[in-house]
Amino acid sequence: MELAGHKELAAATELQMYFADLRNPWQRGTNENTNRPLHQYFPKGTSMADLSQDDLDRIAHKLNTPPRTILEFDTPADRLAALLR
Repeated sequence: MELAGHKELAAATELQMYFADLRNPWQRGTNENTNRPLHQYFPKGTSMADLSQDDLDRIAHKLNTPPRTILEFDTPADRLAALLR
């Protein structure tokens, strides 16, 4: 159900959507590892209706600022900033 509107979201944001192939759970590893920290802020069943954009920006900042081993101890924000230069 959470992906029911993916076509509309893709059209509105001009983003491509990717889904793991059926019967290929190894394709979901990065997705699950990325989503796990989100559950710290949004446990299952949490409504985001009362959150402001400032709340969401603060959470995004906390998620994007820890250094990552896979990025040679850069942060995702550092890597994005380097790409945008």
